[in-house]
Amino acid sequence: MKKNYIAITLTLLLVLITLNGRAQSASQHKADKDYNQYAYIDAIATYERIAEKGYKDQEMFQRLGNAYYFNGELTKAAKWYQALFEMNPEQEPEYYYRYAQTLKATGDYAKADKTLETFNKKKTADKRGELFENNKNYLEQIKANSGRYEIADAKINSTQTDYGSAYYDNKLVFASARDTGGIAKKTFKWTNKSFTNLYTAEIKADGTLGTPERFQKNINSKFNESTPVFTKDGKIMYFTRNNYLEGKRGKDNQKITLLKLYKAEQIDGKWTNVSELPFNSDQYSTAHPALSNDEKKLYFASDMPGTLGQSDLYSVTINSDKSFGKPENLGKTINTEGRETFPFIANDNQLYFASDGRPGLGGLDVYVAKINDNNSDKNNNDNTFTTVQNVGAPINSKQDDFAFIIDSKTQKGYFTSNREGGNGNDDIYKLTQTRKLNCEQILKGIVTDKETNAILDNAKVTLLDEQFKTIGEITTAANGTYSFKVDCNKTYHIRVAKEDYETIETPVIIKEQSEETELNIKLEKRIKPITVGTDLAKTLNIPIIYFDLDKSIIRKDATFELEKILAVMQQYPKMKIDIRSHTDSRQTAKYNLALSDRRVKSTQQWLIKNGIKSNRLTAKGYGESQLVNHCSDGVPCTEAEHQLNRRSEFIVVSMD
Repeated sequence: MKKNYIAITLTLLLVLITLNGRAQSASQHKADKDYNQYAYIDAIATYERIAEKGYKDQEMFQRLGNAYYFNGELTKAAKWYQALFEMNPEQEPEYYYRYAQTLKATGDYAKADKTLETFNKKKTADKRGELFENNKNYLEQIKANSGRYEIADAKINSTQTDYGSAYYDNKLVFASARDTGGIAKKTFKWTNKSFTNLYTAEIKADGTLGTPERFQKNINSKFNESTPVFTKDGKIMYFTRNNYLEGKRGKDNQKITLLKLYKAEQIDGKWTNVSELPFNSDQYSTAHPALSNDEKKLYFASDMPGTLGQSDLYSVTINSDKSFGKPENLGKTINTEGRETFPFIANDNQLYFASDGRPGLGGLDVYVAKINDNNSDKNNNDNTFTTVQNVGAPINSKQDDFAFIIDSKTQKGYFTSNREGGNGNDDIYKLTQTRKLNCEQILKGIVTDKETNAILDNAKVTLLDEQFKTIGEITTAANGTYSFKVDCNKTYHIRVAKEDYETIETPVIIKEQSEETELNIKLEKRIKPITVGTDLAKTLNIPIIYFDLDKSIIRKDATFELEKILAVMQQYPKMKIDIRSHTDSRQTAKYNLALSDRRVKSTQQWLIKNGIKSNRLTAKGYGESQLVNHCSDGVPCTEAEHQLNRRSEFIVVSMD
């Protein structure tokens, strides 16, 4: 059982038209039959013999390409897809996508990108095309994520298929199609290779692996077993097997034996009570289980009804009574129209998985997304994951890379690849992570009073993401400090609230340059003291009363600011104020003095008109005579510097 065959039934149904009218029809019909039964290697042999004789047929080229593509031999698939497009460049959209994937395997990324652009035009609603269109610089992003791992041959590989490892009792458990000697050798029609069984290898103190041994007999059957996962106490095991239990082989409506998830219990040192999970079906595949850290959820891959692509990732709740809930699709944040498969949940709650539906290096690539703490939202799994990222080279290559596992404490793990230079069809590699993908920082700061700079404790500080979704909350300490752990290259929002103060919200961009980002927050009191000498403009945040150029008529937007002054004077009926108007130094001093005088009197009249007695108001224009900076005549200044001089003041001269 190789990784590529999960959830391909729907895809293959698109290409089941038989070839007719050829002199070689007898051989070709046999190849068609083999192809339709997923016996890909037999079909390839027959088709290629026909093609070598010079025959050209569009559907034959499609099937040759598909047979190699689904077998993970992408460079060979590229040859036949190229022949297909040379024969007829107008193909169904899916062939453009497959051709692009195989071109990446040959290293021709430029042509792959052009092919993806055509795919995107032909199938505009496909997420795979959208992801490519929105990430044209995906190779640069992958390059930035690369170089974080040291990899090496795990030294347990055979000349056959070895893949899909898991930790168990200081051992590594994996699937292998190696020859098992005295056991009658059976082959899998999809690959003409031996069926895979589970094997174990001891993880030694120095990190090397011992000699592989076959897993317990009653788990391994005469069909495929792979991708186990074990509970932390080692008493329960979930694993993948062909649809076969207690000597009975199940088939779908097309008489194909698909994949199912099984559970086994360890009793007295032996694995027993093998049973299939209740959400399995003869009509679709379920495979590659993974457990959440609290072991309350099982993740897996499937092409069950409701799948967005060729195979999707799902999760299902494991209830306290060991029963299961209803499987839930992980949503469009994770799944595409391609293949998502081989999930794994690391200790730090990172979801690793393989996909060929995202911009990558070729074939299946390994991707990662953090599972958010708020994953209790069962109605929208899209909200429970951070942005998906390609883990980069050397984990990912031009070929298929998948079945990634890692111990986040030791930073060591394993993955599988069919890259060049391996021992067999798929090989297991060990890895050591030298640098985390997600650049993390500490966002910290101090909350103080805007006017007095006094430290403010017990202020509520909320961290929000770009969509203003709450990520975390904290209360400032006695020294007014707060801190959050955040990711680099992201925009967050900080909201700070405290009794008697105005709530403030401000964005902050986390960059990679330093290990900390400091954002100090100043809060403004809602209740502000007013005494003789107070400038109401500063107290009420009135920077300027705007007038049109060379005009002294109160504009509509200025009335909003004057309403603040009016409200305070109505609240304090004995308050008297002196209104002062200032200009910048542009124009002549005489002109500015006259203009400011007209404007200040216009302001005074607006307040009188709205109910303030004239004896409570005095007004004077000062022109450019009281500049607050160096921007006098002839001195070059910015617009912002001139703005500081164009101000209005409302000075309290009496309170009783």
